[in-house]
Amino acid sequence: MRRWLRVFTAIPLLLLLAGFGSGERLFAPSADLWPRWQAHEPESQRTLDHSRWTALLQRYVRTGPNGVNWVDYAAWRDDGREELDRYLAKLQQTAVSRLNRSEQLAYWINLYNALTVDVVLDHYPVESIQDIDISPGLFASGPWDKKLVTVEREKLSLNDIEHRIIRPIWRDPRIHYGVNCASVGCPNLAKTAYRGTNVDAMLTEAAHAYVNDPRGVSINGDLVTVSRIYDWFIEDFGDTEAGVLRHLQQYAEPALRRRLQEIGSLYNTAYDWSLNDTREAPAALQ
Repeated sequence: MRRWLRVFTAIPLLLLLAGFGSGERLFAPSADLWPRWQAHEPESQRTLDHSRWTALLQRYVRTGPNGVNWVDYAAWRDDGREELDRYLAKLQQTAVSRLNRSEQLAYWINLYNALTVDVVLDHYPVESIQDIDISPGLFASGPWDKKLVTVEREKLSLNDIEHRIIRPIWRDPRIHYGVNCASVGCPNLAKTAYRGTNVDAMLTEAAHAYVNDPRGVSINGDLVTVSRIYDWFIEDFGDTEAGVLRHLQQYAEPALRRRLQEIGSLYNTAYDWSLNDTREAPAALQ
C-alpha cells in the first residue's frame, strides 16, 4: 500500500525538480482549526436566504452532456457582477457564530464558492485559477492565501475558510465535493445554493456524482487512476490507500464498486486545472 503513496508524493517532487508546477498546490494545507470558529448555537432556528446565489448559479452555470458543470464567466462578468457583490456583502454581514451547525456549513460552502467565482471574474479571462497569483509570499501562488473577505471582524482567505474552518470543524470528506475551485477536474459547482436543510443530502449527491465520473475514478485495464484530490487531502479519506478505496466504494455504482474491490489498489492520480469556462465546454450545454 505504501507504494501508491510514494507514487503520489513523488509527482509533486518530480515536477518541482523539473521546474514545472509553478501554479500547482504542491503541498496542500492540512486541517488546522481556528478555535474561534467553533462558536455556534445548537438550538438556533435562524436560517439564511441564499436565493440570490441560487438565481446566479442557475443563470450562469451550464451542464454539459458528460455531466460536467461549466460557468459562463463572460456573461457573469458583464451582467451579474453587481448581484454577486450584493450576495457577498450580505454574507459578510452575517453573525455566523449565532447559527446552528447545518446553517454554518451551508454558509461557509456558499461563501467559498461565491468568493471563488468573484476572484475569477476579477481577473477574467484566465486559462486557470492557478494563473491568478495574488497570494502573499515569495513562493505562494494562486489566489488561495489572499485575505478577501471579512467575517465577524476577521479577515479570511479561501484557504482559511476551507482548511481552518470547514475541514477541521466538520471532519467530513464530502466537503471536498462541495467546495469548488473553478477547475474542470474539480467536483461540480452546484447549480443551487447549499442550505441548512439540504446540505447533507447535497454533499452526498455530489460525492456520488464525482466518484462515478472519470474525473474522480477511471480504470484502464487493471490500473485505477483517481483524482489528485484524494492525494492532496488523503488525511480526510482515511490517510491510507485502503481508506481511499473504502471511501470510493461507499459512493461507487455497483459495477465500479466491484472493479475497485477486484483490483484492490490505486495506480495514479490526475487533475485538470483548466478553468471550468463555457468557452472551453463541449456543445449542447443545458
